[in-house]
Amino acid sequence: MEANVLMQFKDLGLGLVLALSACGSGVGAGVAGMAAIGAWKKNYIQNKAASFMLVAFVGAPLTQTIYGMIVMNRMYELAAKGHYLWGVGAFSGLAIGLSAYWQGRCAACACDAMGETNKGFGNYLVVLGMTETVALFVMAFTLGILGKLAGA
Repeated sequence: MEANVLMQFKDLGLGLVLALSACGSGVGAGVAGMAAIGAWKKNYIQNKAASFMLVAFVGAPLTQTIYGMIVMNRMYELAAKGHYLWGVGAFSGLAIGLSAYWQGRCAACACDAMGETNKGFGNYLVVLGMTETVALFVMAFTLGILGKLAGA
């Protein structure tokens, strides 16, 4: 491939890690948001108080976008030196994004359960924290690999 053409894709890994992380966050928050709205609707129909705490479940998947941004910023340093990190960006972004997606699905279930019972908030947060841990591991391990690449 011609060098000029290849240079156009130098930043592809940076875009991939942020975009895939953000896509997972958006879909996860959307799924959880729909469940929260449904739970609130049920509460309103039954003339029960609607718990605002469901918003915490809806917002949980958004942190994965921040993790993608942190990895992207570290990747920028290497991309500026001429490293092409498409695979790192694609696979770490995908893993972080999938963590956000599944966290949103778990949050949707938490919204449904909390809307029905108004109990179990702490238990539901623990489950969301466990799914978030996958994204934290991916971010930490990716930053470790990028650090080794920077030193090489």
